[in-house]
Amino acid sequence: MAAGALLMMPGTIINTLAQATKSGQKAKVGFIGVGSRGRQLMRLIQAVKTNNPFEIVAVCDNYEPNYQQAIKMTDGKVKAFYDYRKVLELKDLDAVIVATPLHQHAHIVIDALDAGIHVLCEKSMARTLEDTKKMADAFYRSGKILHIGHQRLFDPVYQKGMKMVHNGELGKITQIRAYWHRNNDWRRKVPAEHPELERQINWRLYDEYSCGLMTELACHQIQVANWALQAEPVSVRGVGGINYWKDGREVYDNVALIYSYADGTQLIYDSMSSNRHYGLQEQIMGDKGTLEMETNRFYSEHPKNIEKPKGILQMITDIEKGIFDVVPIGGASWIPETKMKYKGEAIIPDNRKLQNTQEQLLAFAVAVLEDKPIPGIFEQGYHASVWSLLGQQAMETGETVFLPNQLKL
Repeated sequence: MAAGALLMMPGTIINTLAQATKSGQKAKVGFIGVGSRGRQLMRLIQAVKTNNPFEIVAVCDNYEPNYQQAIKMTDGKVKAFYDYRKVLELKDLDAVIVATPLHQHAHIVIDALDAGIHVLCEKSMARTLEDTKKMADAFYRSGKILHIGHQRLFDPVYQKGMKMVHNGELGKITQIRAYWHRNNDWRRKVPAEHPELERQINWRLYDEYSCGLMTELACHQIQVANWALQAEPVSVRGVGGINYWKDGREVYDNVALIYSYADGTQLIYDSMSSNRHYGLQEQIMGDKGTLEMETNRFYSEHPKNIEKPKGILQMITDIEKGIFDVVPIGGASWIPETKMKYKGEAIIPDNRKLQNTQEQLLAFAVAVLEDKPIPGIFEQGYHASVWSLLGQQAMETGETVFLPNQLKL
């Protein structure tokens, strides 16, 4: 599962792009879904000033404000459609980038692949397990490229960090903790004159269209855990609820789950939308060190010239040496382990990188221009999507959930 991303280190991407664009090659791409995320992806493409491997030839959205903004962004020089099928009919179209609401991904992606068109689809793959598997089947039968929007796969810090994990520099990985904390409600304003657009505009809040925190956020961090362990979970259990945003939403505003792997390692995950103090992080913990790649840090278990916290053994030694005159009766019988006062080391010192989403877009262009999928990349997206949905199922049923045989690749 880890091999694909390591084949596309940033230097490889840049060198290949330079060769391709020097010969005049460009990937002709259409955007299907140009809401906030779709337009951000367009901006990242337009921001590439040297060796830009893309030519945007079409935009598509069935929501008028999005449609008009995309036309404005491209100065009216590209074809614009309300129906995605019109995009797929264009001659000389190499690829599409799909950034529609989650529940619309499957049929658009499958139609594109079956039409012989490469696809980059935003995460997660689909709203249902059945649709996710149908997308996988379409990918394998088509032989075309299907990247899912897990940009950390193309982030130099994550790539270097994963090399450290897989080379044994963290020792045996014994636990992974991950969290994503925000303080916003995801709600977007609905025009007063069109209240019927509530569910279309605020699709992330309704069960029919989204699993909220799981499919929008958790899928990213499940992918990181799977990448680190070079495996997928064997089971998941968890709880979730709505304890803050009492606004008619159907998706949970807080979740807590435990994903178990075959070797006994656990991914402990939580996410909420009412407190952002801790932000987001993945903590990969081994007996020799810890990685926190969101902040580009490695923490050794045995750093040099760092005062170690006192534990129970040290306390006993101190007592024996007469450091403590009195041991209070009925008080604490041991000194708890406290956090090490150690700021760690940079995974990549002085890291100056492109935005990782832009790295992913450029890697997608390389794959399209070479007409060759990057090995392992699709499977990373598939397993993350499936296990985010299984996590949702575990919370809804209150049961430990396992991977059904029909979903195995």
